[in-house]
Amino acid sequence: MGSTGSIGRQALDVIRKNRDKFAATVLSCNSSIELFTEQLREFSPSIAVCGREEDAIALSKEFPKVTFFCGEEGLRASASEAGEYDMLVNALMGMRGLSPSYEALLKGRRVALANKESLVAGGELIMGLIEKLDGRRDVLSSDTHLLPIDSEHSAVFQCLQGESGNEIESIILTCSGGPFRGFKKEELKKVGLKEALAHPKWSMGPKITIDSATLMNKGLEMIEAHYLFKLPAERIDIHIHPESIVHSAVRFTDGAVIAQLAPADMRLPISHALSFPERLANDYPRLDLFELKTLSFEKPDRENFRAIDLAYRALSEGSGALIALNAANEVLVQSFIEGRIGFADISEKVEKILDMESKSPFNGTGLDDIICYDREVRGKTLRLLESA
Repeated sequence: MGSTGSIGRQALDVIRKNRDKFAATVLSCNSSIELFTEQLREFSPSIAVCGREEDAIALSKEFPKVTFFCGEEGLRASASEAGEYDMLVNALMGMRGLSPSYEALLKGRRVALANKESLVAGGELIMGLIEKLDGRRDVLSSDTHLLPIDSEHSAVFQCLQGESGNEIESIILTCSGGPFRGFKKEELKKVGLKEALAHPKWSMGPKITIDSATLMNKGLEMIEAHYLFKLPAERIDIHIHPESIVHSAVRFTDGAVIAQLAPADMRLPISHALSFPERLANDYPRLDLFELKTLSFEKPDRENFRAIDLAYRALSEGSGALIALNAANEVLVQSFIEGRIGFADISEKVEKILDMESKSPFNGTGLDDIICYDREVRGKTLRLLESA
């Protein structure tokens, strides 16, 4: 799902080069119809999901053997009763990715997860399903139904293989620091969209690129790590690592640190998730240790980049705060992309929403409760912008 996005395209590249092992039976796209049409021709899925009904109707004439769905209901239906598949690669951006993750796990399918919101907003719900499927509330069983695609979580997952029973002292999540590493608050108030989209290491979609620039992306990944590996927030450390070679590491109670190193190529964690527990041979660029001049690490600047502390705060306050954090951030990032607010306003207004929502705790537990509260917070965030 999300086949025309950055992760989706790279997942299809892995499938393309391993057609003896994989086939894509369901593809989804929001609005990149020209590319989606090419993908439908190449991979011949049995089901396709479009963001807009008019696109689904038009494409159904060209592809009469494909069953078309549309919108968020289409995503949910194709992940539940309609789709026949072994694994869902969830490369959707935003809250619309939560329902397909939930439906796939409810059906007993494996989920290869690149959709952060599934765990940030729905962590308790999703890990509750994992506990029913795997008998434990983390992803460390040998036949886990939830496999991480994000490079950092894939790195931790790989570092923990063969370490069953050995206690983790801490997880080290790395990040490049984004395009504004070293900037102060006053400088951040002046940056524009073009600068924010110029990530120094990774080529990604606009939303995740902006999140990387504010460092909210690393805060969201900390929350994901908490749920994936069942570790409290105080034992998940964030390290700025500009070279983006060490994708993350695990420190054990004996003091040993095991890290995963690789070039900055998302096809590697995607391939690992698709083929787990095996590793697929490939011809991707190799890491040349002789070429490494240095591997440097520094503490994140949490005074000027407030997003990390906001993520830790939300996790400490519980499910409602996590839903609010994610919903407000999505709305505000889109508002920045549209030129309605400044870059520094994103974290500032996320904090205001957290302050507001802390006065009205969220008590829901089900998928519909989460979706309803997410919409409520989005509405409050938009009204906050209108009143500014």
